Amino acid sequence: MIKKYAVLIAVLCTLTLSAQEYFPKNDGVMATNTNYTAITNAKIFITPVQVIESGTLLIKDSKIIASGTSVIIPKNSVIIDVKGKSIYPSFIDLYSDFGVKKPKRPASKGGTVQYDASRTGFYWNDHVMPENKAIDKFKYDSKAATELLKAGFGVVNTHIQDGVVRGTGTLIALNNANGNEYRVIDDASGQYFSFNKSVTSSQSYPSSIMGSIALLKQLYIDADWYIKGNIKTKDLSLEALNNNKALVQFFEAGSRANILRADKVGDPYGIQYVMLGGGDEYERVNDIKATNAKLILPLNFPDAYDVENTFLASLLSLSDMRAWNQRPSNPKILADNNVTFAFTTHDLKSPKDFKSNLLKAIEAGLSTEKALEALTTIPAQIIGKQDLIGSLKNGSLANFLITSGDIFDEKTVLYENWVQGSKTIIEDMNTVDIRGDYKFGLAGEDFKMSIKGELSKPKLEITSNEKTLSSKITYDNNWVNISMRTIDSTKQEFIRINAHVDTDKTLQGKSIMPNGNEFPFYASLSEEDQDEKSKSMDEKDEKENNQLFPLTYPNKAFGFSELPKAETILFKNATVWTNEKDGIIENTDVLIKNGKIAKIGKDLSDSSATVVDASGKHLTAGIIDEHSHIASASVNEGGQNSSAEVSIEDVIDETDTNIYRNLAGGVTSIQILHGSANPIGGRSAIIKLKWGESADNLIYTETPKFIKFALGENVKQSNWGESEIVRFPQSRMGVEQVYIDYFTRAKEYDVLKKSGKPFRKDIELEVLAEIINKERFISCHSYVQSEINMLMKVAKKFNFNINTFTHILEGYKVADKMAEHGVGGSTFSDWWAYKFEVNDAIPYNAAIMHNAGVTVAINSDDAEMARRLNQEAAKSIKYGGMSEEEAWKFVTLNPAKLLHIDNRVGSIKVGKDADVVLWSDNPLSIYAKAEKTMIEGITYFDLKHDERMRSDIRKEKNELINMMLQAKNKGSKTQPAKKKEKELLHCDSMDNEI
Repeated sequence: MIKKYAVLIAVLCTLTLSAQEYFPKNDGVMATNTNYTAITNAKIFITPVQVIESGTLLIKDSKIIASGTSVIIPKNSVIIDVKGKSIYPSFIDLYSDFGVKKPKRPASKGGTVQYDASRTGFYWNDHVMPENKAIDKFKYDSKAATELLKAGFGVVNTHIQDGVVRGTGTLIALNNANGNEYRVIDDASGQYFSFNKSVTSSQSYPSSIMGSIALLKQLYIDADWYIKGNIKTKDLSLEALNNNKALVQFFEAGSRANILRADKVGDPYGIQYVMLGGGDEYERVNDIKATNAKLILPLNFPDAYDVENTFLASLLSLSDMRAWNQRPSNPKILADNNVTFAFTTHDLKSPKDFKSNLLKAIEAGLSTEKALEALTTIPAQIIGKQDLIGSLKNGSLANFLITSGDIFDEKTVLYENWVQGSKTIIEDMNTVDIRGDYKFGLAGEDFKMSIKGELSKPKLEITSNEKTLSSKITYDNNWVNISMRTIDSTKQEFIRINAHVDTDKTLQGKSIMPNGNEFPFYASLSEEDQDEKSKSMDEKDEKENNQLFPLTYPNKAFGFSELPKAETILFKNATVWTNEKDGIIENTDVLIKNGKIAKIGKDLSDSSATVVDASGKHLTAGIIDEHSHIASASVNEGGQNSSAEVSIEDVIDETDTNIYRNLAGGVTSIQILHGSANPIGGRSAIIKLKWGESADNLIYTETPKFIKFALGENVKQSNWGESEIVRFPQSRMGVEQVYIDYFTRAKEYDVLKKSGKPFRKDIELEVLAEIINKERFISCHSYVQSEINMLMKVAKKFNFNINTFTHILEGYKVADKMAEHGVGGSTFSDWWAYKFEVNDAIPYNAAIMHNAGVTVAINSDDAEMARRLNQEAAKSIKYGGMSEEEAWKFVTLNPAKLLHIDNRVGSIKVGKDADVVLWSDNPLSIYAKAEKTMIEGITYFDLKHDERMRSDIRKEKNELINMMLQAKNKGSKTQPAKKKEKELLHCDSMDNEI
């Protein structure tokens, strides 16, 4: 009783309110509707967990006044009885560009590269535009709104999808009935970010994901410096960024990897982004959960591949095939792990595809309750409007759907979508749902008829004796009109049918034959009974077709079903290449325990150890590649002549199959270097090839700090094309001046920093100051002796040493000076003549430098060569007469020394990390195979296990192919089967992902 009076008071209070309209009325007389609307006898979903079985929803003036089973309906109410139907809150899409035209790329200016900003009064980078406001460029699009309304959406959060920092979004009600004065719910609903450049500017920087990451990090530092009043000039971008920081911060990540990267950008500044996902979050769900980020998930699941062509099917990667099978389970897996997410139509070709993909997610195990939350209450909470949208609670906007039943049932009809109390009719509620399978007879023949698709545009298929007849259908106001070709296909004759649809879905009317004769027509729903045997067979087929293949780490070919663990292993009777004073010792045992080399000697034993008979085999330290570009999503940030602020650690790709291939070649550690696009490149990542682990877990603990520098043709843009040669430097003299200029600035910066006075943190100068302070080492891309001498002189001028010259193909000319300077040389074994500046290269380079006292390594700079570094080292025996032991050190102990990790790896010594390789033969032999590659006592490659995995991969691919063939036969969409080529990165590779 108390509840009834409360509702009555709310109604009476509402009666006393009147709105003063300030928009002029030019299409008629100004009128105010004071009536209520009461929708009765509905199953009402107030929220996904609060359901009224048979209740009334009372609305007035765009708001919900009351709901329940005992609502007092005012006399001035329009009553709509929807008995047997359901009411749900309208959906909310948080990631849209609705009503905002996508910016267009300006006309080309003849290929000239722009390095400086084009705007005055704003931040120095054109791709940072927090001052942009979606509301300023918004124009309501009623046609696009109608498509979204048909898909069940009532509110969209739209923004300008352009740039690294994109400005503010606006929250819009899809109200097709009323004007703009009602549609804008919030004109600054959030601030938006991405790793993608703006199409409106040609400014070169950033040209990579790692450049975008560095740009954002510096931007936040500068914004803080600005808000404290330390910048005297006015910067409209920094002011806007600071003004927007209280808003919800959205980030277009678009993939699992980029979610983790973006989270690291925000964390130091206390920013928790709401992330646009990419559908692959399930692959590292624990890492995703650890970010605490709320996600917005597109439902753009990949179509099955057309695999009828056996050859084309063979080109598909297992990871792409798995994606088709696994991605619909992404929402379910995230929900099971308590990751908060909302759904979006983003990336779909049309909102029409939304429901079918949503049903795939539900079929894959997502509960309908979680699905409804992801479309209503969760997005409302994320945007901070839970009191206004996302539910049907009193006081909320009257945004709701009227359906024929469960909204997540494929056959459910969406009749009406109400937004702010204004109704959009999707389907007439009096229209009978005719979709289904029918049977009828005509002229002594039996026919089967299937009606599918949308009620307003149904799709028809008629068959007789398994033969499909050409046919068309229209449906309006419970009348169907059908034209179907006669069974005799030699004649162009058609039968016309006009029938009324009864409430029980029976069709009654007349048929008009080709000769004009009319006959009664009657069609009823089919009732096909199956015996238990055929039913169970169908269930078996359906189960097989829905089989979900298990995840691996990484989730692709050769991944582990479970991450391998450290073992206690005793290698017996091996030929051990120690790289220590004992040299190469035969018939020796090595005990691996707790991730370390525990013992070396004869007749060792350990009761807890797995014994490996290594008789006739060779045990070595793992190969170390000083110069690699595998396992990285970026290689070059060439947008400026210095990119010391970027870091390869930010863009490690732990899923790169080249990690596994390197392990198969005995490689255990690598330095991933920035490329050679500019004199001062980015910071390195030194990693262990722990296949299956997360990107962070690959990086060495307490890793030495390195940075890539470069000399030669690349940095002065010799090969970039005439139209693009506009960036300084363009000569070798200019390269030297770049170094002097930057180190001078870094020295001044370091003095200021140490003075205790306030200073603006500059990531780039911080890194360069570390070099001056001998806290960071330089690995420099180099070829020509004159430039090598130049950089050593620059280093001497600023009182530090160059650590390594990599490539260094003219190192033999200056080996004595290198030894005097204390710089190492990491070179190729026998590469030459692939460009002008290597014309003087000789295969004796490594041996000559070594004999002069230089620490020498052989590196790859190439994903393919990295798998054969053992053979590359062997070439130094032929070219230079190196001993086997010293040649082997070129790819083990020496690169460990150059990378300052020789206290942990590079030799077999008690106490060092158990990064070892068991070879079938002398490791310098072309016949040698790595039978077992271990890192810290964990086996990441095993030749026998590899053989088993290859068999499992073939089996899984065949099963997936059969599932795709079944899907195609059932009418599912398919995409062409084609091989995806992955670019193998090297020094000269230019990033193009943004």
